[in-house]
Amino acid sequence: MPVQRLNHAVLYVRDVERSVAFYTDLLNFRIDHRLHADGGKVPEAAFLKAEESTNDHDLAFMQIEGPASPQSPGRRPGLAHLAWEVDTLAELQQIRGKLLQAGELAHEIDHGTTKSLYASDPDGLQFEVCWLVPADRINEVTREAFAPLDLDAVIAQFGADLPGGTGISAPARH
Repeated sequence: MPVQRLNHAVLYVRDVERSVAFYTDLLNFRIDHRLHADGGKVPEAAFLKAEESTNDHDLAFMQIEGPASPQSPGRRPGLAHLAWEVDTLAELQQIRGKLLQAGELAHEIDHGTTKSLYASDPDGLQFEVCWLVPADRINEVTREAFAPLDLDAVIAQFGADLPGGTGISAPARH
């Protein structure tokens, strides 16, 4: 597969604030944005950036509640998913085809600045494969979205071979 680099990690945690304090105090991450719990529909979440990063986020925490059990792996602290970047939409389309053929494509999401495919490995560990809108084209998309991904429409908009943001999904703040 044409995966190029790790873009971000999302972790399930028991206490978002405790995790934010740890990573901001010890490793100089900074908070980019938060989601506040919505009656169980949306968990408490925080999205952090490494000190010099221009990524949308490098690390995210999603708060979990309730008892852990083998039947509910999302209810214990640990990996939610890793996100791998590809350079072009043609590569994302190639991976989509492989995932579909293997029956492993779980869902496709248009996050605005990131176009994402989600699947799980043989052990059930979730991963994301994504293409990032280049920084100079971000004004053409909604910043935050959770819409179904129409990959053909995105390719029509940006072209199959346009190099993605390669880790740059937000303009640098200097």
